[in-house]
Amino acid sequence: MSKFLRSTITLLLLSIFLAPPLMAQEELDSTNFSIYYSSAQEYTIADIQVSGIRYLDKTVLIQLSGLKVGDEIMVPGDEITQAIKKLWQQGLFSDVKITATKVIGNNIWLDIYLQERPRLADVNFYGVSKSEKDDITEKVLLLRGSQITDHQVNSAERTIMGIFHAKGFLNTEVNIVQRDDTTQNNSVVLDIYVDKKEKVKVNNIEIEGNEALSDVTLERAMKKTNEKSLRNFFKTKKFLQEEYDKDKINLIDKYNEKGYRDAVIVDDSISQVQVGRKQKTRVDIDIDVEEGDKYYFGDIKWVGNTVYPSDYLTMRLGIKRGDVFNQKILDKRLFDNDEGLNNVYLDKGYLFFNLEPVEVNIDKDTIDYEMRIYEGKQATINEVRIVGNTKTHEHVARRELRTFPGDLFSKTLLMRSYRELAQLGHFDPEAINPDVQPHPEDGTVDIEYQLQEKANDQIELSGGWGAGMFVGSVGLKFANFSVRNIFNKEAWRPLPTGDGQTLSLRYQTSGRYYRTVSLSFMEPWLGGKKPNSFSVSLSHSRVNYSANKYYQNYNNYGYGNSYYGGSYYNPYSSYGGGYNPYGGYGGYGSYYPTYSYNYDSENDDNSKDRIWETTALALGYGYRLSWPDDYFTVYHELSFEHYKLQNMSSYFPFLADENGEVNGTANNFNFKTVFGRSSVDNPLYSRSGSSFSLALKLTPPYSLFNGVDYSSPDVSNADKYKWIEYHKWLFKGQLYNPLTKNTNLVLRTAFEFGFLGYYDKNRQSPFEGFIVGGSGMSGYNMYGTDYVSLRGYKDYSLSTNTYGSNMYTKFTMELRYPITLKPSATIYALTFLEAGNAGMAFQNYTPFKLHRSAGMGVRIFLPMFGLMGIDWGYGFDPIPGRSNDNWGSQFHFVIGQQF
Repeated sequence: MSKFLRSTITLLLLSIFLAPPLMAQEELDSTNFSIYYSSAQEYTIADIQVSGIRYLDKTVLIQLSGLKVGDEIMVPGDEITQAIKKLWQQGLFSDVKITATKVIGNNIWLDIYLQERPRLADVNFYGVSKSEKDDITEKVLLLRGSQITDHQVNSAERTIMGIFHAKGFLNTEVNIVQRDDTTQNNSVVLDIYVDKKEKVKVNNIEIEGNEALSDVTLERAMKKTNEKSLRNFFKTKKFLQEEYDKDKINLIDKYNEKGYRDAVIVDDSISQVQVGRKQKTRVDIDIDVEEGDKYYFGDIKWVGNTVYPSDYLTMRLGIKRGDVFNQKILDKRLFDNDEGLNNVYLDKGYLFFNLEPVEVNIDKDTIDYEMRIYEGKQATINEVRIVGNTKTHEHVARRELRTFPGDLFSKTLLMRSYRELAQLGHFDPEAINPDVQPHPEDGTVDIEYQLQEKANDQIELSGGWGAGMFVGSVGLKFANFSVRNIFNKEAWRPLPTGDGQTLSLRYQTSGRYYRTVSLSFMEPWLGGKKPNSFSVSLSHSRVNYSANKYYQNYNNYGYGNSYYGGSYYNPYSSYGGGYNPYGGYGGYGSYYPTYSYNYDSENDDNSKDRIWETTALALGYGYRLSWPDDYFTVYHELSFEHYKLQNMSSYFPFLADENGEVNGTANNFNFKTVFGRSSVDNPLYSRSGSSFSLALKLTPPYSLFNGVDYSSPDVSNADKYKWIEYHKWLFKGQLYNPLTKNTNLVLRTAFEFGFLGYYDKNRQSPFEGFIVGGSGMSGYNMYGTDYVSLRGYKDYSLSTNTYGSNMYTKFTMELRYPITLKPSATIYALTFLEAGNAGMAFQNYTPFKLHRSAGMGVRIFLPMFGLMGIDWGYGFDPIPGRSNDNWGSQFHFVIGQQF
């Protein structure tokens, strides 16, 4: 029943009720009264009551009616009619009545009877998943206890259909059924039935009116609306109205890029068709375009420029007369954040600079421009504030800034300051916000660097089982330590922090087999005035190969069966038995004699154990360069390693003495210098920039000035290797390129080259080689080798000797995408292509004859534990002389950054 009909009947009943019999007179009895219907009479409202409601405020309802006590009204009359209409208009009631309950003289008592609309008791969904139900509930506000109106139901139906239309379900049907709730009075339950049907895909796209651009070119410009064809095999074919609207803009943009600035879509239509034997619903899209004329850039004049000459600005713009008109290129060259011409002025302090390109003449197909420039005053930096650093001392952040009070504003220096703050590692790079606050009235600008601290101290407490032994590790890394506050009791919360220094301690052991302890400290600003770093590290490690049962028959597979072959077992590998990751090239006979040592656990005779001890001390000093630019750095390190070997004939047989034993010491005193350049924006998830380094590590050339002929058999191995000598070169580079506008998808390309050389061919170093293959993890700290990852191959499998190869090359292409970049966790997925190889000498080494692999992985950075990851790689190329399980499908666990 319609509202109008119900109100008409109510008025009719009210009129009949109030109408007296013909010729009747008003009674004095207040409960038995009659009113002449033939003529209205004026009454004064003595009281108004509201009945029939449970939840609404009666006073408010009386006010909504427009009636109030003391009003003089005609009964019957328009006042009662208008009051009923006003209450109906609220949409809250299913019935409205106004009756007279008492009449005394000219006073009348009124009762407003209202029947409230039913309230929502519950909502049930049918035909949708839980996630879809949550999406509907969020967008369709059907609150339990609220009144249900026809408008709400219709609106809910339209909204639900819109939700599924946006997901490609164009034929979705929604039916909302109301039923009474038997447990509550005046309450209803809504049953929402959704029949999504199937997603509608694009069958065919027909473009008409295009002559300058082909169908293929225009269809490629439509990123998300693709017809079913072989070239779109890997693209989505579902039809989404919102994406289609965007793609129509993309189609016109493609015309604009080619100079057709007047191109328009004059008409487009979408029609559903049934295709295939199953008569699936698809859509055909017809687009009719009008291309218009092709335009070219004409003369470009500059007006208002005093800082830079017009020729310079034209050169920077990179657009000349006769170039095809492209509005997108013009806007990018003028206003882009990275490449725009506006940056030239912003770097000179012209923060209030404004540029307006104006078309001053269009001659047939040529457009002349006038670039109107307002340079304004140069902005001077007034205040530089740092906020949000709750733990890191302000001077640690401030010393990294390139913007100073009194200097002219520079966008380049502003962004460089942002990068340096991100590189510190103490703040969340995604939350750093350099807020520029200009003051045109006085020509100044304030800069506020808004920071958010993140936890970057790391604790390691781990254990693992492998190779028949348990390995436990305890490590602490304090990345924001403060030495000067060690004796300040108030600074211990729980440790003195805030000065950006790094203190690391680590202890790892597996009992008798292996143990190591290390301590390091690094001060990034030695003296506090310049970014000159100073570092010191001390470590000691001891490996007893005989203390592991896997090594008791170690040499039964050993060097007696192959040239540099045999069986070296990695104690942290999951492979047992006599596998030799460095073996290879077997079948050449017994080049070295076989030695056998067995660990006697009952007698505990340490004199027979195979032991390698290393003690190392290193001092480092680094500084930044100002030329060629201030991204360049130099690092120097002076280090000393002392190796103590006992019964290590099976590991270093060429070090054996006349009795075939390897007992004694070797010393490695070396100097390392690293020349590098890094412009990487973020150390955790890098999006842009590059990093290159050339490192040279060398010992004194003892053999060149001591006069000893090391080819002589009279020189013992103990004397030959007491002080080892070598020169070692490492060249590494990596480049980050964002592939999407939001810079989330990043391509990392990298290359490495390493070479270990000698001064005397008769005195080549048995240490400092390159062990290539696998995850690049050594399992434990061991000086004397560099571990190089090459995923898709077993650990160490590409090196030809137990002590490593003399050279290697490696190339990597890695595609990265972030899952989360929150301060609590940085997680990103990756896929990679990788290739590399290792060798002993240039004459038989081909650097581009590579072992290739591909795979995927994930990296997780937790502030307390550092970077961890897992990779799956597949190695494509067999390794000569190795078993088949050295390549193919391989899983690799990674701890720490691997570059």
